[in-house]
Amino acid sequence: MRRIRIILALLAVLTAGCTALRLAYPQADILLGWRANSYFDLDHDQRRDFSTRLDRLLAWHRDEQLPDYASFLTAAINKAEHGLNPEDIAWFVDGFKARYRIIVNRGANDAAEVLATLASEQIVALQKRFEKDNLKFVDENELDGGTEKRKRARLKKMIGQIEDWTGSLTREQEHQVAALLDPIPLIEHLRHQDRMRRQHEFVELLKTRRAKPDFAPRLHEFLLAWERGHTPEYARLSDEVYERRVQFFILVDKLLTSEQRKHALGRLQKFADDCRKLSTRSPARAGHEGIETAILALF
Repeated sequence: MRRIRIILALLAVLTAGCTALRLAYPQADILLGWRANSYFDLDHDQRRDFSTRLDRLLAWHRDEQLPDYASFLTAAINKAEHGLNPEDIAWFVDGFKARYRIIVNRGANDAAEVLATLASEQIVALQKRFEKDNLKFVDENELDGGTEKRKRARLKKMIGQIEDWTGSLTREQEHQVAALLDPIPLIEHLRHQDRMRRQHEFVELLKTRRAKPDFAPRLHEFLLAWERGHTPEYARLSDEVYERRVQFFILVDKLLTSEQRKHALGRLQKFADDCRKLSTRSPARAGHEGIETAILALF
């Protein structure tokens, strides 16, 4: 999937991780179970089944994936120390995509087993949650407003994401970021339409949940087929926005002071260190996002 939102999504995850990973990771079974329940309103037996499958995946993730994450992030730090370039950004995106596929490949069958037990009213609960999430997306991106309002919302979000990593920007840096971002086409309205399409397709897929063994491979394919079904307009604009945002981040990187770059790399290093430390632990309750990603990653 060649879209810069992959980078932004991963950076958002890393931002949360750097501040709370060591606190949240040992409680992953509880946190992820709560999130799954918030989407599907699982009953007692379903929660117990989900927990059993999740524990197994969490142990795998801790032992096999966290060390790999630490190595991947360390390599990213080494590449970023002297500034960003298109090749390194492509390497980062490809690395994230590969690690996403690993999680889906590992968790999709367990996810299918849990989803196959859903009752009709639980699918209705999921649709209501989608509606709530979509309203939030519209509100956060000012999709009901005019072009300038939507650009202001995009700029506010972008500056917040940059400052999460660099610390506060100066007023001059904010003006420069705004000037660099302004000519990039707005795409959030098409993203909104596409995510609703994907949600609809997921609900339609759930209607076939009783048809084993077809359901599991279809779910697996759905979770990996990010770009399938895009409208020609969205596909074209996504490619354009990706290329232009790559250049945007390269230019923003050049605006940073040495202290701001040190701050960003330091946060990334802390996350890599946390991954290493957590991977050496052996508690029964340590994990990350295995089955939860397979069920909820796209929503």
